[in-house]
Amino acid sequence: MNILHINTEKTWRGGEQQTLYLAEGLKNRGHRSEIVCQPGKELEARARDKGVAVHPVKMRAEWDVAAVIKIRSIIKARSIDIVHMHTSHAHTLGVAAARFAGRAKTVVARRVDFSIYRHWLSLSGLKYKFGVDRYVAISHAIKDVLVKDGIPADTIEVVHSGIDLGRFEGIDGSSIRAELGIPVDAPVIGTVAHFAWHKGLEYLVDAAPFVADEIDGVRIVFVGSGSLEEEIKQRAAASGANDQIVFAGFRTDVAQCLDMFDIFVMPSVMEGLCTSILDALAARKPVVASQAGGIPEIIENGETGLLVPPGDAAALAGGLIRALREPELAARMAEQGRQKVQELFSIDAMVEGNVKVYERLLGLAQ
Repeated sequence: MNILHINTEKTWRGGEQQTLYLAEGLKNRGHRSEIVCQPGKELEARARDKGVAVHPVKMRAEWDVAAVIKIRSIIKARSIDIVHMHTSHAHTLGVAAARFAGRAKTVVARRVDFSIYRHWLSLSGLKYKFGVDRYVAISHAIKDVLVKDGIPADTIEVVHSGIDLGRFEGIDGSSIRAELGIPVDAPVIGTVAHFAWHKGLEYLVDAAPFVADEIDGVRIVFVGSGSLEEEIKQRAAASGANDQIVFAGFRTDVAQCLDMFDIFVMPSVMEGLCTSILDALAARKPVVASQAGGIPEIIENGETGLLVPPGDAAALAGGLIRALREPELAARMAEQGRQKVQELFSIDAMVEGNVKVYERLLGLAQ
């Protein structure tokens, strides 16, 4: 099969990693798998390093006619069978290009559990109902939202995201602990997240004083950046636990950061699935997370982690304190979580799931 992936993001986040994992996995299985992405950005560089063919196209907005024309020419020249769109703007550009090219089935990845009608001025209600042959939701929670929004259930397939478990073998995060000035005996709670509203990072800040009162020397580390970073930092400064909170910024050594953590936390109020949780479990770290979106498809409360109500700082603090005070429970949950990730959330499972979607679309399989 000839598959063209489109990703319009300029930054490097979980969705871009999944795009590259899929493109590379398809290539390794003998399919022609190529990526259209923004020129000069991280996805282009990393794809080239992996030997994945790249078509740099400047995509300025959702209705960029010049970009549509360029993508249309790629679809025709490369005899593309499947156009797989991985971002919201890619959705519009890819559908238009495929239709103008007069060929290729269209697949849209859906990674967030927001309603498609979240913005009342948005055209999502139209674009989600026309021109797409199949949606690939990364969790059942996302599929449920799409169905509730009026998308036919038989056009939506669930394929969970996958991660590379090998990234977390033989990793040592002690140098990062030293770099951040964290004492060697300090318990560390950490999160890896984009500083966006749906991640609920303010609730982790608000939980910090409760945790600090109960756990001597604890540090709470935020790894990541984003539009709300300054707001979260200001909230931390006023929290009364500012000495316990550490902002590490955006980092590429996430595996080493995870090794430094004693507990991983994800306080999201909305979440499609969360590959950061998968990474933490792959690194055998106990997880405390909110019961939001697709997170319960990974975390079974008391089995593979602890779940707390979203938007509840006191409950979040309680879960973190429990995980630190009950190390045997934490270790058991971390190991069971690792096993679950290995069984259900590998890159191979994710690639195979997408291959089956493509084959059914092209009439190659039932």
